[in-house]
Amino acid sequence: MRWREDGRGSATAMSDLFGERNPHAPLAEQMRPRTLDEVIGQRHLVGEGKPLRLAFASGTPHSMILWGPPGVGKTTLARLMADGFDAEFIALSAVFSGVKDIREAMQQAEMMAQQGRRTILFVDEVHRFNKAQQDAFLPYVERGTVTFIGATTENPSFEVNSALLSRAAVYVLKSLDEAELGELFDRVRTAALDGLEFDAEARERLIGHADGDARRLLNVLEQVRTAAATAGFANECRVVSADFLQQTLAADLRRFDKGGDAFYDQISALHKSVRGSNPDAALYWLVRMLDGGADPLYMGRRIVRMAIEDVGLADPRAWEIALNACATYERLGSPEGELALANAVLYMAVAPKSNAAYVAYNSARAFVAKDKSRGVPEHLRNAPTRLMKELGYGADYRYAHDEAEGYAAGENYLPEGMPAVHWYQPVARGLEQKIAEKLAHLRELDAQAKKKR
Repeated sequence: MRWREDGRGSATAMSDLFGERNPHAPLAEQMRPRTLDEVIGQRHLVGEGKPLRLAFASGTPHSMILWGPPGVGKTTLARLMADGFDAEFIALSAVFSGVKDIREAMQQAEMMAQQGRRTILFVDEVHRFNKAQQDAFLPYVERGTVTFIGATTENPSFEVNSALLSRAAVYVLKSLDEAELGELFDRVRTAALDGLEFDAEARERLIGHADGDARRLLNVLEQVRTAAATAGFANECRVVSADFLQQTLAADLRRFDKGGDAFYDQISALHKSVRGSNPDAALYWLVRMLDGGADPLYMGRRIVRMAIEDVGLADPRAWEIALNACATYERLGSPEGELALANAVLYMAVAPKSNAAYVAYNSARAFVAKDKSRGVPEHLRNAPTRLMKELGYGADYRYAHDEAEGYAAGENYLPEGMPAVHWYQPVARGLEQKIAEKLAHLRELDAQAKKKR
């Protein structure tokens, strides 16, 4: 017997997971690899001498986390492992399964263990289980009742409990490249597309639409097969063209994970392109994210952060431009308002850069977090009442506007006994170059004042 996930996520029996292919099953299921050699992509894991190939050859399964984007073979590898080790296969989906399903699955695994059979427990989207649910697997993994395989699209360092993570090897799966998707395309066309032919542009568009996701390519090819059959292509021996795809497939063919690693990776690329003063790369990542469905106002907030963190006082106008871009988008909406965001990104990219304020702020925070609570010097204290004045609050305070150059040379503004600090170190770029010159002059005045004392 084998076990698979039903619509509710519970474990239900099926006679043979890798028996005859069901001609009525979805194309993605019909084309699922039956051996490790049929797997397309992930050569860094399943190629000769690579980790998963060696794991299969060892004859001893081990718990693992398969981390990668959708449609790269995580479920397939788990099923192949169950078949390769002649183990029972129990699959749970963290989207649908609850404590009851976990308990039933573990009871089934214990029953299999009593019969001397291994159990592969596959948990899809394991990051969606909370800490208590993930902890529930630990005793069974530790006793060897199950070999745990978790699949996740999210970084397991953040989403999988450290106790469970420490008991599993982490394998990173990659999106399929164009050549690998082309290999899959040709395999499907030969095996399951009823003799359909595709012109070069149609093939290129379908592979591009898949965006590294094998399941997405298979699903869209199934749509094409159905549309072609309806249009009578098989009888007329017509070739699927790019125009036919445009007419028959949904317009929105993009894949954009608004909450996953791909989203934050692209945000990171945008921010680093701005920091690296590359306007073309910055514009590419902005447009890529907007085209994929990112919230423009979220993008605007990130641009404001770039202005503050990476441009800083080297060009204070950057803050105003970033904030105005957000306000413009709120007034105009898409697509006109997106041009304001593009202007802001380009400005940030070409502006002089300084993270001096950012570094200074973080240094001050770190100091305050570790330092004791120091009192305010009496000459800096507020003295709104007679009693406070009698106590010396505000005494000997020097009003900077009344002194030469509007600066009280030699005055101390830090708590008594606190060592001198120079957290803010302006860079020699943009306005901060002028700021650095002014600070150097003021420090010279301080030095002269101390010599006179």
